[in-house]
Amino acid sequence: MEYIRVGKIVNTHGIKGDVKVLPLTDDIKRFEKLKSVYIEDDKSCMYIERVWYSKGFVMLKFRGYDNINDVLKYKDKYIVIHEKDAIKLPEDSYFIYQIIGIRVFCTDGKELGEIVEVLQPGSNDVYVIKGMDINNNTEKEYLIPAVKDVVKYINIEDKKMIIEPIEGLIE
Repeated sequence: MEYIRVGKIVNTHGIKGDVKVLPLTDDIKRFEKLKSVYIEDDKSCMYIERVWYSKGFVMLKFRGYDNINDVLKYKDKYIVIHEKDAIKLPEDSYFIYQIIGIRVFCTDGKELGEIVEVLQPGSNDVYVIKGMDINNNTEKEYLIPAVKDVVKYINIEDKKMIIEPIEGLIE
């Protein structure tokens, strides 16, 4: 079973066992729909008792965890859900974990490298690709905008993407 990271516990909140979560999802309100989550390291099931928001963070109260000492061990741990519990994405949209590791090729067949990170600076995602400089065979990092004018083909199962770079994008 595949798990998806939806947040990272960055701190405790108060003394009654609440945790402060950095959301790793575009839809911060998705936490309201979850009945439970898992701690990534040990897959402990945590039942959600209450959800609220503060300054871009998600505050969670887990059932049965009523003291700060009960939740301190979860600081800096990732919260995950089963893939089957993930929200349904629109067509041609993917979860970040599905994009990481994809091999990227130009329309002329040259391989750029592998997607190692997805940045989310604003209006569109940006793929960080590590590979070799196609001009002088040295290691290079490319930043490719995740827009249809550039990304022409994605096959999640085959871990392959084809891009048509605009002028100056990979030079």
